[in-house]
Amino acid sequence: MTDTTCGWAMKHDNEREYHDKEWGMPVYDDKVLFEFICLEGAQAGLSWRTILNKREGYRAAFANFEIQTLAQYDEDRVPYIIENYDVVKHKGKIASVFSNARAAIELQEEFGSLSAALWQFVDGKPQQPKRQSMADIPAVSEESKAMSKFLKKRGFKFMGETICYAFMQAVGMVNDHVVDCPCFEKCYNAESN
Repeated sequence: MTDTTCGWAMKHDNEREYHDKEWGMPVYDDKVLFEFICLEGAQAGLSWRTILNKREGYRAAFANFEIQTLAQYDEDRVPYIIENYDVVKHKGKIASVFSNARAAIELQEEFGSLSAALWQFVDGKPQQPKRQSMADIPAVSEESKAMSKFLKKRGFKFMGETICYAFMQAVGMVNDHVVDCPCFEKCYNAESN
């Protein structure tokens, strides 16, 4: 990638790799979407780099984000995870993975998939705003506000408007690569795949 890569991804190798390979690519798989719900929720108040550094710890601690498995656990499992895994040691964030898994199953039952429930906020198709600079990228959108309200009403935790927008960026619901970034076209073209 060149120096026109999105500015937030230029500081550390793990951010750069995540930016170049994942960020903004449309994701429709329920398990991967749920992983991002969990990781974005864990990131609240912290840097994304912190979460990327702990990503393998999260996968190990949370059954590789198998929703059905996680739905069987509750807050009683939190101390075990804190003691044994490299995750953010926030009891509420850890417990939310289990309650969010149960809420995700309810969405799967109602909408046919978690993907259908989440992608409805962009009519099933990535938004392509064509940002000229990092300054053009908002922290929230009308869609992220609606998603947050929807998810909170259905029992999801740590899914505020800003977290929902970051989630939407991560899973390609909105292509917020700046137009000069080499990844902009890759994500733009992935829409038709």
